[in-house]
Amino acid sequence: MILEPDKRNQVLPLPVVLISTVSKDGIRNAAPWSCVMPILRPLDLVIIASWLKRDTLDNIRQTGEFVINVPPVEMVDEVMVCAKNFAPEVDEFEMAGLKARPSVRIRPPGIDGCLAWMECTLDEEILRDRYSLIIGKVVHLEVDDAIVDKKGEIDLERSRQLSKAISRISR
Repeated sequence: MILEPDKRNQVLPLPVVLISTVSKDGIRNAAPWSCVMPILRPLDLVIIASWLKRDTLDNIRQTGEFVINVPPVEMVDEVMVCAKNFAPEVDEFEMAGLKARPSVRIRPPGIDGCLAWMECTLDEEILRDRYSLIIGKVVHLEVDDAIVDKKGEIDLERSRQLSKAISRISR
């Protein structure tokens, strides 16, 4: 079967993460994201793609900091609450019942209950007409000890990371 190029998300499973930020006024924001990936190994950079009208993008631009939180499948309900379109002055941690986890190197908190936390600073923004690519430098990376095996590697089956693959194909 031949698919249209814009159906690429049907063959490439995407991670689901929660990006946490804090506005310049101190309002906490948590937003689900799937367009996120590391930039080449062994670099300490990640990239996220964003539509231009996002509170998360505004907060990153204003503060230069964000946390990429990797939720387990058990947090799907909280992730879905964060997917709602809240006004910028709404604390999305409160709305979703998320518990803040203090960050080590930056101001925005991580999210307790997640499997991993990447504290990032804004390295570069690549702006396009309809979207923006944010390159972040990972300044602190931490994982939950419960998902690390005896060899010091992540046990993906035990971690049960949230991901998505859209499989509906229209003919």
